[in-house]
Amino acid sequence: MDKTVTFGEVLMRLSPEGYKKISQSNKLEFYFGGTEMNVGASLANFGNEVKHVTCVSDDIVGQAAIGTMKRYGINTSGVVKRNAPLGLYFLEVGAVMRSSTIAYNRAHSAFAGIQPEMVNWEEIMEGAGWFHWTGITPAISEGAWLTLQEGLKQARKNGMNVTADPTYRKDLWNYGKDARRILTDMLEYSTIFIGGVNEINEILGTTHTSDKDGFTEAAKELLERFPSITKVFDKVRNGGNASSQKISARAWNGEEYLETEALEVAHVVDRIGTGDAYAAGLIYGLQHFDDRKTIAFANAACALKHTIEGDVNLVSVAEVLEVVEGNISGRIKR
Repeated sequence: MDKTVTFGEVLMRLSPEGYKKISQSNKLEFYFGGTEMNVGASLANFGNEVKHVTCVSDDIVGQAAIGTMKRYGINTSGVVKRNAPLGLYFLEVGAVMRSSTIAYNRAHSAFAGIQPEMVNWEEIMEGAGWFHWTGITPAISEGAWLTLQEGLKQARKNGMNVTADPTYRKDLWNYGKDARRILTDMLEYSTIFIGGVNEINEILGTTHTSDKDGFTEAAKELLERFPSITKVFDKVRNGGNASSQKISARAWNGEEYLETEALEVAHVVDRIGTGDAYAAGLIYGLQHFDDRKTIAFANAACALKHTIEGDVNLVSVAEVLEVVEGNISGRIKR
């Protein structure tokens, strides 16, 4: 089983209970999460060996974040500390036609101050077969971008599989660098692309449509532009509203177009981390299954995360496979 390394910020999530708005509550629940850590925690829950690299606050909050990662089964030997606060985000959970709303407090976080010399990538990557990154990390700070760049260079040197989820969130890119150029450079080191037509158009400056033919043409053009990338995986969301979603997956593996049937989530418990659950499902699937079963597994993992409170998908491989095999009754197990 391949050891996986993930790199990214760990945040504390603060939310009112249930579906309340912050203005009507004087009590906040908290969870620790973060896009890349969520992927690592899900993989660890599937039984994989996972090491997460990050920088947390050198205080009781940072120590609690490390303790949470350890409880998820993540190796925290690659975690460093700084005398700066842990990043926060506030979440109001939406319902029906009212969208969920997030406010970040991470501009001067411990992770934002990370620098390449703080991470020994050669030691961290030893024995690892997979490295996972997202476009959120290089958006946070120049130090985070440069540190990730060093990690990608080491992954290339080691011949590792590199999954790229180049999420573009323009509100995070505030330190004066060209996001498209940086993300393009990092895709040169990647082997698997997680994203759809919108992400490909953003990277290539193209105008492909989101239908089957448009996705296939976009994926082909991406693979031609980045020869190291061999496969493209996309999550398709058809949301009726904040409380009801339909999830499906599709892929271009360099030879054929693949897609799954949609899974309906009629009652969304928590949408945070669902894309991370999909990414973890893909990585696990690519390590164990063929491409068709891989996207079915990833799609089922994503759908199941909608039923789990918090940022991390806590379902087992067996639970995901049950959904893959068509068991979506939700009946009590005795």
